Amino acid sequence: MPTQDELNQAMLSGISFRKAPKSQAEDTAKVKTKAKKKAYITGAHGSGSAKKKAKIRERRANRGKK
Repeated sequence: MPTQDELNQAMLSGISFRKAPKSQAEDTAKVKTKAKKKAYITGAHGSGSAKKKAKIRERRANRGKK
C-alpha cells in the first residue's frame, strides 16, 4: 500500500511511464519469416500461391512503365 507522501507526490508531479530498456538479445534474435525470403517472394520454391503473388507484385511494379 503506498504511503500518503507517495500519493501526494504522484498527484502533484504526475506519473511518468517510460519504455523498458531493450536488451541486446532481443535485437539479434529476430525471426526471419518465410514470406521475406527471396525464393518465397519470387515463387521459386514451387508453391502455386507464391507464384501467383509474385506475378501480381511484378505487374504492380511494371504498372507505370512502358
